[in-house]
Amino acid sequence: MADRKRPFEAVQTAEDRYRTPEKRVSDVRVHDSDYKHWGVEETCRYLRGEGLSKWEDIFRAQKITGVGLRYLKDPDLERIGVQRLGDRLQILHSLKKLWQIEAEPSKVFNDPIHGHIELHPLLIKIIDTPQFQRLRNIKQLGGTYFVFPGASHNRFEHSIGVGYLAGQLLQALNKRQPGLLICRRDILCVQIAGLCHDLGHGPFSHMFDGMFIPKARPGIHWKHEKASLDMFDYLVSDNGLKPLMEEHGLVLPEDLDFIKEQIAGPLDTNAAQGQKWPYKGRLKDKSFLYEIVANKRNGIDVDKWDYFARDCYHLGIPNNFDYHRFLKFARVCEVDGEKNICTRDKEVGNLYDMFHTRNCLHRRAYQHKVGNIIETMITEAFLKADQFIQIEGSGGKMFTLSTAIDDMEAYTKLTDHVFEQILNSSSADLAEARQILRNITCRRLYKCLGQTQANEPMEVTQEMIQSWETELAQADPPHSFHDVSLQSQDFIVNVIELDYGMKEKDPIDNVRFYCKNDLTKAYQIRKDQVSKLLPEHFAEQLIRVYCKKRDKKSLEAAGKHFVKWCMDRNFSKPQDGDIIAPELTPLKPNWLNSSDKDGEHGSCKDVKPGKVNGPTKAKTKLFK
Repeated sequence: MADRKRPFEAVQTAEDRYRTPEKRVSDVRVHDSDYKHWGVEETCRYLRGEGLSKWEDIFRAQKITGVGLRYLKDPDLERIGVQRLGDRLQILHSLKKLWQIEAEPSKVFNDPIHGHIELHPLLIKIIDTPQFQRLRNIKQLGGTYFVFPGASHNRFEHSIGVGYLAGQLLQALNKRQPGLLICRRDILCVQIAGLCHDLGHGPFSHMFDGMFIPKARPGIHWKHEKASLDMFDYLVSDNGLKPLMEEHGLVLPEDLDFIKEQIAGPLDTNAAQGQKWPYKGRLKDKSFLYEIVANKRNGIDVDKWDYFARDCYHLGIPNNFDYHRFLKFARVCEVDGEKNICTRDKEVGNLYDMFHTRNCLHRRAYQHKVGNIIETMITEAFLKADQFIQIEGSGGKMFTLSTAIDDMEAYTKLTDHVFEQILNSSSADLAEARQILRNITCRRLYKCLGQTQANEPMEVTQEMIQSWETELAQADPPHSFHDVSLQSQDFIVNVIELDYGMKEKDPIDNVRFYCKNDLTKAYQIRKDQVSKLLPEHFAEQLIRVYCKKRDKKSLEAAGKHFVKWCMDRNFSKPQDGDIIAPELTPLKPNWLNSSDKDGEHGSCKDVKPGKVNGPTKAKTKLFK
C-alpha cells in the first residue's frame, strides 16, 4: 500500500488544483507543415523532437522520407521492426500531428452561425491587428441595414466565418483523401486567405467600390480585391508577422503569394496569359486549393457559404442551401489535367438551389429598391464631402475619402463612421452632404418611379446613364402638367445586373460530379438532365428610375415621363404602368395585356373597353 502513495512533491496545492492543464508541445520545433519535402534526416529530427529517437535507426535504415510518412500504417511499422502495439500507436499519433491542424493550441469563438469554432494561434494574431479589427466598423450589407433592421452584422464576423469554413472544407478533403498530401501549411494559408479576403472593403462595403469610387475617380479601375492585397501586405509588415509566420511553418515569400492569389487570382496577369499554369504559390497538383475561398471556375466557395447563412439569418430570409451536405460529398477529381473539387451527382439539385438562393438574396435584399436609393444618396453625400474630409496617412500626408485607397495607413482609418462624422459636423463645407444624410436619417428619400428592362442586355456607361436622365426630363407625355418643371438632375437611373454569379452562363456547367460507383471519374451534368423547371436564362438587367422631387404633383408628372420614356426606348412596360399613365400604355400595341389582345374567348370582339388601360376613346383610335 505504501508503494501506491504519491510522493510528497506530487501532492497538488489548492492553486494547482484549479489550474488549466496545458497542452504538451514538442521541445524541438520543426517546420513540420512542409513535411512532404523532408529527406531522411529531417524525418529523424522530427522523431527526436517527439521523444521517439529510439526508432531513428529503423527509419534511417528503411530510408523513410517525409512523403512516405502519410502512407505509414500499423502493419508497415510492425513489418519494419516496431513490434509493440503501444510503440506503433505512439508513432502513428505523432505522425498524425503533421497533417492535422488541431495539433496546435487554438482559441474558441462562439459564432451565431457556425457555433463554437476553433482558430489557429496564427489566425488569432492576424485578427488582433488594427487592420483586421477595422472590419468591425464596416457593415456587411452596407445601406441594406436602413431597410432590414436585423442586418447589423459586419465584415469582421463574416471574415472569421470564411476562415473557419476554409479550414473545415480542407479538413474534410484531407480526411477523405489522404493521397492529396494536404499539409498544415496548406491549411493555414487557405484559412489566412479566407480570413483576409475582405480586408479591402471601404465604408458601406460594395457601395464604396461599386458606386463612390467610379464617380469620384472615373479614370481608375479599382476594386476592393486590389485593396485587400495592399491591406494584407500592410497588415503583415506593420505588425511584424513574417517571423511568426515562419515559426508556424510558412515558407516566405512563396506562401504570401499563395495567400494573395487565392484572394484576387494570378498576381501577374500579363505573364500568366501565356502560361498553362498561371499561379506561383502552388503547383498544378494542388490546383483545387484555389477553389476554396474565391472559386473563379464556378463560384462555389466558402465565401458564399458563409454570407448565405449569415445574411439570411440577419435578414430573416430562409436559406435553402446547406453547406454541410457539400462538405460530406466533396472530393477532388482530375479534370482536364487539373485537380478540381467535385461533388456527388445527386447533389446537382442542391447546387441549383444554392444559386437560386443567391438570386433571391439579390432581389429581396441586396438590390432592394429602397436600399439602393439610400446607397445612392450616401454616395452623393460622400462626393460632396470628398475634398473636405482629411485623413492622415503615412509620413503625415493627408488624404481625402477617394484618395485614401492609395495609402493603407489612411485607409485603415476609413470605415462606416464617416457617415456619422459628416452627419454630426458643424462645418459649412459639409452643409450639403450633411443635409443629404439628414434626409436619409429622417426618411426623406428619393422616390422610385418604377422598373423596366431592355429587350437585350446593354453595356451601360456613365455617359449613357446621363443621357437617359436627360431624355427622361425631355419626354413630354400628352396631358402633362405644364406647371411642373422637371430637369435631368431630378432623375436618377440605376442599372442592376442580376445573375447566377457568372453573367449569362449557367455556373453548373462548370461543376463536375462523380457517382458512388466510381469515385475518381468526374463528369458533367447538363441542365436538361436535371429538370425542365430550371431557368432558361441566367442573367437579366433591370433599369430603375428615381425622382428626387417628393411633392405629389411632381411625382405624378415624373411617373408619366418615365412611362413615356419606356415607350420611346421600346423598353418593357413598368409593372404599374397602367396605374401611372393609363392614357399612355394602350398606345403601344406590344404593351397590351393578353386579355386585351385576344379577349376572354380569343376574339377582339369580346374585349370590353379597358377600365385600367385608359378611356374607350384611346382604344377605339388604336384599333380603328
